[in-house]
Amino acid sequence: MATLTARLVGGPTAVLEYAGLRWLTDPTLSPPGEYAGGLVKTTGPAFSPADIDVVLLSHEHHSDNLDPAGREFLPQAGRVLTTVQGAERLGGNAAGMEPWSSVEIGAVTVTAVPAQHGPSGSEPVTGPVIGFVLGREGLETVYVSGDNASRDVVREIAQRVGPVDVAVLFAGAVQVERRFDGAYLTLSADHAADAAEILGARAVVPVHFEGWTHFTQGADALRAAFAGNGIADRLALPERGETVSV
Repeated sequence: MATLTARLVGGPTAVLEYAGLRWLTDPTLSPPGEYAGGLVKTTGPAFSPADIDVVLLSHEHHSDNLDPAGREFLPQAGRVLTTVQGAERLGGNAAGMEPWSSVEIGAVTVTAVPAQHGPSGSEPVTGPVIGFVLGREGLETVYVSGDNASRDVVREIAQRVGPVDVAVLFAGAVQVERRFDGAYLTLSADHAADAAEILGARAVVPVHFEGWTHFTQGADALRAAFAGNGIADRLALPERGETVSV
């Protein structure tokens, strides 16, 4: 039986089913267009998510992670987990988590983990971001990276959490003009493959690699990177609107 099923809505947004609950990653549900920060969205959502128990929101201050329609959706979810700053700004059903804090949702332990949204030293500019680790007794562990560009952060997570069985990695090799001399703000395809090996993950589900113009590496780059590292069998690459089970 699969540990996780994931259906890609588009961009960083996917409906995950794990431990009998429905989880939604960073909701971007608006139509194509230009959004805050000059970020340009090229595709709308592949479908409208519903019946979401928990939103896992890595951060709320960038429009490619929470766009206007995504923000409107949040009250429909049972609960929203995000950064402390994000929860203060959002209010409502949003709960803030510091890295390495945990909360119990049903039988699932959700642990917030660090994420570095750019090169070292970028944090004061890019703002607070978190990822999540989901675990339940008798089930494999799932890591949802959020917007993280650092393999050192992945190493720290692997050391503190232990082996991760399934990783939902935000990829796309994001670059923003005039920001950090073109440094990547999320994992490149090669670094996503490295992260899979660091974590010891048996399966990787990439998100955040299509649908916005500042995503510079897509599905083909991910396939090539995982194949080049001899781990093509670990890659479960979803098409928009389609479901993968791992």
